[in-house]
Amino acid sequence: MLEMYKQYKPLLFKLAYQLTGTASDAEDVVHDVFLKLYEVPKEKLTEPKAYLCKMVTNRCRDIQKSARKKREHYFGEWLPEPLLNSTIDSMESVERDDLLSYAMIVLLERLTPTERVVFVLREALGFDYPEIAETIEKSEVNCRKLFSRARSKMGITSEELMQTEITSKELIDDFLEALKQGNMKQMVSVLDQNIVLVSDGGGKARAAEYPIKTQDLVAQFLLGPLRNVSMIEGTPYIETAQVNEQPAFILRSNEGIHTLGIIHAEGNLIRNIYIIRNPDKLQKL
Repeated sequence: MLEMYKQYKPLLFKLAYQLTGTASDAEDVVHDVFLKLYEVPKEKLTEPKAYLCKMVTNRCRDIQKSARKKREHYFGEWLPEPLLNSTIDSMESVERDDLLSYAMIVLLERLTPTERVVFVLREALGFDYPEIAETIEKSEVNCRKLFSRARSKMGITSEELMQTEITSKELIDDFLEALKQGNMKQMVSVLDQNIVLVSDGGGKARAAEYPIKTQDLVAQFLLGPLRNVSMIEGTPYIETAQVNEQPAFILRSNEGIHTLGIIHAEGNLIRNIYIIRNPDKLQKL
């Protein structure tokens, strides 16, 4: 059992995290699954990977259903809990490609629980359709339709799924310089004209209640209230990070870390910024 735990825990955690959007829920799911495994007859574990993934998937579906109800009463926008790359690096035996980008995990919120399972198993973990069909107990044809429907809801083409766009260091440097200097013109120049900024305070920290759009409004938000609260002796304290395989910035004040911003770029311009200020989601930082 211990060897099985060591071998499959990283994979199961990534599966559960991408199905729930919450690292703490993912940890609980994996813990519960391995506890229940003691009750499973050995003859059912001839294919342990498939069986464990099925157990995790079923547990996550239950969590997703209750989470949807809770989020109906969540104040403002809800964003997934960020996962630092240092945490990802510590997960031995699992390829880094097994984790979708943060921007894509945000898009997963548009899907039904079943569509989300199919998309994650197929796109992140590379399961083939017979494996997916076995896991969710549906036909292969149905699984293909679910994947196509999920991709459509997320607004992702098949070509985009095949592409991995790397955000240039120059773009991030220009963005951070504009943020540090309070340079409105430079900030606008690095933002896509269809930029969308989403912030999550969870009712526990100040955040925009609705998504902010247009270059000017996003720049004003970044260089106004957000920048001002990061002042330490009159100077904004900003550091860079990698979160869910995407570039990010951390803002500190005298009280410590108060903001995490995750950047998603397209065509060498910033297309989305995800601001996390809910202290419950910043604890692991």
